[in-house]
Amino acid sequence: MKARLTNKRRFSLTRRDAELFRLARRADHRTLAIWARDCAKRVMPYFESARPADPRPRQALEALQAWIDTGQFKMAVIRKASLSSHAAARAVGEDNAARSAARAAGQAVATAHVQTHAPGAALYAQQARHRAADPAEADAAAASERDWQLAHLRKRMGKE
Repeated sequence: MKARLTNKRRFSLTRRDAELFRLARRADHRTLAIWARDCAKRVMPYFESARPADPRPRQALEALQAWIDTGQFKMAVIRKASLSSHAAARAVGEDNAARSAARAAGQAVATAHVQTHAPGAALYAQQARHRAADPAEADAAAASERDWQLAHLRKRMGKE
């Protein structure tokens, strides 16, 4: 996956995706954490190819995985992992797929604390796909990612 560093097409994170949010409200906390992790992992190559020496977003996903595995976390660890991943996003500079991928990881790890962060991870992953695509294909790329996310969450919830 090669990130397009100059694609500045807009993808609104403020739009309300009623179907995604409705489904997320019905999922349990752990299911949402796994789903948020999976959404962020799908776009992590955008960040890692642009910033291979920066481990912060990957470390955020590892912190989330520890909570998924044990059900226990220290708030200081989760907060630091989330803020560090968002700092990595800011370090990227311009708006691009790498920046959105780091933000997806930051939102995903925050799901351990509050499950309502999970849709944020999904939306940032959609934004990463949008920004990585050629302009003519950007909307379709984001829509395809959303379709995968909805199907994946339904599957995790046992509602195929």
